[in-house]
Amino acid sequence: MMRILIATPEAVPYAKTGGLADVTGSLIKEYRAMKKEAYLILPLYRKVKKADIPLKSTNLNIKIPIGDRLIEGEIFTHQPSAYFIRCDEFFDRDELYGTPLGDFSDNASRFIFFARGVLEACRKLNFSPDIIHCNDWQTSLIPLYLKKLYKGNNFFMNTGTLLTIHNIGYQGLFPASEMPLTGLGWDLFKPEGIEFYGKVNFLKAGLIYADVLTTVSITYAKEILNKEFSFGLEGVLKKREKDLYGVLNGIDYDEWDPSRDPYIPEKFNSDNLKGKIECKKRLIKKLYLENADRPLFGIVGRLSAQKGIDLFLQSLEGLISSGINLVVLGKGDEEFHVRLSQAGKRYKERISVHIGFEEALAHKIYAGSDFFLIPSRYEPCGLGQLISMRYGSIPIVRATGGLSDTVQDFDPLTLKGTGFLFFDYTPYAFHDAVKRAICVYTDKDKLKKMILNAMKIDFSWKRSAERYIELYKLAIEKANVQR
Repeated sequence: MMRILIATPEAVPYAKTGGLADVTGSLIKEYRAMKKEAYLILPLYRKVKKADIPLKSTNLNIKIPIGDRLIEGEIFTHQPSAYFIRCDEFFDRDELYGTPLGDFSDNASRFIFFARGVLEACRKLNFSPDIIHCNDWQTSLIPLYLKKLYKGNNFFMNTGTLLTIHNIGYQGLFPASEMPLTGLGWDLFKPEGIEFYGKVNFLKAGLIYADVLTTVSITYAKEILNKEFSFGLEGVLKKREKDLYGVLNGIDYDEWDPSRDPYIPEKFNSDNLKGKIECKKRLIKKLYLENADRPLFGIVGRLSAQKGIDLFLQSLEGLISSGINLVVLGKGDEEFHVRLSQAGKRYKERISVHIGFEEALAHKIYAGSDFFLIPSRYEPCGLGQLISMRYGSIPIVRATGGLSDTVQDFDPLTLKGTGFLFFDYTPYAFHDAVKRAICVYTDKDKLKKMILNAMKIDFSWKRSAERYIELYKLAIEKANVQR
């Protein structure tokens, strides 16, 4: 049986800042359902220790050189499928990567320790993985370490690596002065190696040395080969193009199921939508918005320029004048916190703004909204549109990345489609998609048809998990050929 290790900086239900946690947590759950020998490994953060999770020490310790220091860690487990590396100096903090003022200044040391710690933990646990599935820059040194520091090590003789790029905009860039902390030679600090415009680039290490590369949608895998979307790494990616694959994310249908969701006031499904109508009424009342007959548009997610929040704010006056209500839930850039809060006060009977994240409210917004807005500048995959369709909340999205792959533009003649797409990153194009949605809202038969179309699409994890298994086998083959 293939032995799978998913190395990740976050995963539900343990620690989460974004969609990466949903992906890794859901994937391990699917593998376990498939009877695979699969495990997660992640840092033991403060929020994990504070959670009601029965962790158990393995009484195994690791020692990792970080520059001229030797940092000790302890391995914990949450059976049957997760391991944690404890190092309070690095991970006993309120947040995972930084504060609202910026990233932690020692993030290079923290994730050098974690990347090498993953390999040392494998040795201590006597678990020799066939594949290590790495995720984003925080684990991207693992393939490099395997091919350099652990080259010829019999323990990892049959281990392949796959790196998933969840968002190439986050690369793990650090000053050149941090290079000695990696334990790697300066011969790697060059344009053909992990140097990037005078800095150390952790993600680049993974792009060069992982056996197989994936990203989280077919379209995004094509987009990042171009300068517009690659954040400077198009050259490296073009060299690895034959090893780059798109695997679409899924969602956990145990968590996201309107027929048995404990957070929503009335349950519903595609055979009986009465509960969705009640969910909207209750949400409007909870948010103190006026006129429940207006179409309700929702936003749930990170409040950043990447997610199109600047475009949303530019379009806000036009949206309000179109006669709609809005609810926004999320956190992100302070600038957007301020501007959205101001808009909420200015249009308090039309817009409800909630800065932060509330799990129960998120579920209520998905269930109670008529439409769901994702005007992203770029979007590797996106989970919001998958969840919104599951709950019959019609997505209005910009045609980029995974949004293009998962949302079919509605055709009023054939009645086919699951949402509304727009292409140009302009208020005019965005507002035009909203107007098309409002037109459908006034035609209850068309609206119901769209809702049913959306709710019946299958975005469960099974198909994606099976595709990853195929790519793991490919990565293992490639690793063995190279040896």
